[in-house]
Amino acid sequence: MSALNQYLDLYREHQKLIDANGAGPLNDLRGDAYAQLSDMKLPKADSDNYENCDLEAILAPDYGINLAKLNIDVNPQATFRCDVPMLTESPFMLINDTFAASKSMIEGLPEGVEAGSLRVFGLDYPEDIKRYYGKLADIKNPIVALNTLFAQDGFYLRVKKGVHLEKPLQLVNILENGMPLMGVRRLLIIMEEDAEATLLVCEHSQNPDVQFLDLEAVEIFAARNARFDYYNLEESTEKTSRLSALYLSQEEGSHVSIDGLTLFNGVTRNEYYTRFNGEHAELHLYGMGIEDDSRKVSTYSHINHAVPDCISNELFKFSLDDEAKGAFTGRIYVAPGAVKTEAYQSNRNLVGSDDARMFSRPELEIYNDDVKCSHGCAIGKPDELQLFYMRTRGLSESTAKLLLKQAFMADIIDRIRIPSLRDRLHLMVERRFAGERSACAGCPVCKSHEA
Repeated sequence: MSALNQYLDLYREHQKLIDANGAGPLNDLRGDAYAQLSDMKLPKADSDNYENCDLEAILAPDYGINLAKLNIDVNPQATFRCDVPMLTESPFMLINDTFAASKSMIEGLPEGVEAGSLRVFGLDYPEDIKRYYGKLADIKNPIVALNTLFAQDGFYLRVKKGVHLEKPLQLVNILENGMPLMGVRRLLIIMEEDAEATLLVCEHSQNPDVQFLDLEAVEIFAARNARFDYYNLEESTEKTSRLSALYLSQEEGSHVSIDGLTLFNGVTRNEYYTRFNGEHAELHLYGMGIEDDSRKVSTYSHINHAVPDCISNELFKFSLDDEAKGAFTGRIYVAPGAVKTEAYQSNRNLVGSDDARMFSRPELEIYNDDVKCSHGCAIGKPDELQLFYMRTRGLSESTAKLLLKQAFMADIIDRIRIPSLRDRLHLMVERRFAGERSACAGCPVCKSHEA
């Protein structure tokens, strides 16, 4: 019996409740999602593009879904004990899968910026949401279909034409409950012509003893000459699974940077689907993962150069120790007629133990001669010669390995254009490689709370 059956049964039994706590544009697509899931067979591990990710196993546990939107007691301050910098005094929050923000945060937004609950905007401005919701995310994707079936709320951001946000926005996603729980989150981001903004999204699980599933779909529209930086930082627990599918559409002259950072997790699957629809656009797609114990990280990317004269630069790095497993599949597609394309892809991996495993498959599919494209993959252990040299300078073996791992991740971190986040991440990565089990374990803030 497929793990999907329990979700299909749940939807049939509670469809009215789900719709009542949703909004028209969200509810309109649930029937299509149900039809897709009814005929779908979930990919298992070793399926094409799912080398270490078993969706059937991830979805098999009996997760609860808060369809009635009952109040779950969550202390956001427990999340803020970590080392992630707070870019604002009152960040936006999704508590499990329900939007929360202070009134001052909403009222303090600059003119020309709309941000808040996806459900509320769907109720108040249904036609605006219908123009975009579900237009990018492929409902044939099981992650998207299941998210569409149950999504009742999420985060909505719209930066209007010509508006430039000087300060980054921050969204903190919190999973907390006493029983296994699935958080179903939807993000809809619209950057209008000549708009500019930066968004940092932080993912946290508060209870390390409870199984959580973070089910997320993200749609990003970048209009002509828009600029958008999107950072996603995961700091969850070993019992948290994350399934995320991000879809991006870029118009002429737009510049987008996406950076996925996995510091602490259980099982993570990140998917990125991007498409150039206008010429002279540019995309930077970066990511990193630090995996030890039996943690797993899986990344899939598909960059579609559908038009000429666009640039994509993709770099993912992973460090694996103990019995951790990682996988990267990246495809760059250059369509017929997409001349003058520049596309660069690299996946580099540091494997520190004999039992850790990394699978990498970079791919180019090119239908033009007039292009500059390259792809590469490297999988190896810490350099023995460098280790020897460092030890001759008086460093212990463990310290030398720590420094090499930090240096390995440095170029990913240095690409971050939020100075406070970039500086703090260097420290967080150092502590993570030093073996701390939690990013905030033993930090001064935690100690003061414990005292």
